[in-house]
Amino acid sequence: MSGAAAPPPPGGAGAPAGGWWQATPDGVRLALLVTPRASRSEVAGVAVDRLRVRLAAPPVEGAANQELTRFLAHALGVPRAAVALVAGVAGRRKTVLVRGVRPEAVRRLAPAGPPG
Repeated sequence: MSGAAAPPPPGGAGAPAGGWWQATPDGVRLALLVTPRASRSEVAGVAVDRLRVRLAAPPVEGAANQELTRFLAHALGVPRAAVALVAGVAGRRKTVLVRGVRPEAVRRLAPAGPPG
């Protein structure tokens, strides 16, 4: 095992932590599985490599994406402008970049317990 580099610690720059988030130089990238038309917006657990988020908005004319931005900004304590949807605009699997947020805040998003 000599000469082998040790893996970076969870949450370190560029390292996935639990598979659903990754620290970047200017914030955190989140992998999400979104369910629109929920009774309320909330984090619903972790599904393998994505954070499950239920949204109280329909997937019509960008309403669910707007609600996702609002919900994440509020949950992470950042302005809405700090939340950018970088992939999955029209799908349930989304990737979001949140600028100016610390990994500790992101870790608190996921409920404790086994992945579901």
